[in-house]
Amino acid sequence: MIIEGEVIHGKKIGRALGFPTANMSLEAYPDVERGVYRSEVEIDGRKYRAMSNVGIRPSVGGKELLLETHIIDFVGDLYGRRLSVTLVEKLRDEKRFASIGDLKEQLSKDYYTIKDAR
Repeated sequence: MIIEGEVIHGKKIGRALGFPTANMSLEAYPDVERGVYRSEVEIDGRKYRAMSNVGIRPSVGGKELLLETHIIDFVGDLYGRRLSVTLVEKLRDEKRFASIGDLKEQLSKDYYTIKDAR
């Protein structure tokens, strides 16, 4: 599935956890399945591996359905830019973690699963 939209400001929680994200509204995609995905993003003609979360972010008190995408090996400002994110493979369901430490540990596992994928 391909999701397109403008990168919006979030609460910068991913950044604080070491995984900054490009956030996009899913208002136009109400039926997308929640979960964590191996994804791909093209920026300025270059394709990047990415990990994306489709959901409400229950571990941090979120309520709004968002797409959050951590773009591996990308550094830059994407606020206000339109992105196209391809959800390649679902890795797991979104879940509520008991602590922020548990969330960060799982994000690290997801990151290396995606980064090391061939």
